[in-house]
Amino acid sequence: MENQTVQEGKTMALISYITWIGTLIAFVMNNDKHNSFAAFHIRQMVGLSLFAFGIGFLSKYIGTFGFGIIGIFLFILWVIGFMGAIKGEEKKVPFVGDLFQDWFKGIG
Repeated sequence: MENQTVQEGKTMALISYITWIGTLIAFVMNNDKHNSFAAFHIRQMVGLSLFAFGIGFLSKYIGTFGFGIIGIFLFILWVIGFMGAIKGEEKKVPFVGDLFQDWFKGIG
């Protein structure tokens, strides 16, 4: 990816990792600019956010311990995505990053 595209989209990519509200703000900001780097990270965070909401909804069935383990796993995935955005890399989160890019390809 070209350096200018990364630099222009880096702020939106970082904003997308600040809760689901940040993801929504980054999505709206990127609608005007259509930056591919920002769109990549927005798709990653949309997937992580939906996964977290789903797990939160199911937490009453999986118990506190199971929720804690999955929560730690999601936090690690979030850190990996966030660090990729800071470094200016399109680094997919492990295990589910490819799925997020495919499922949410309309974003961006």
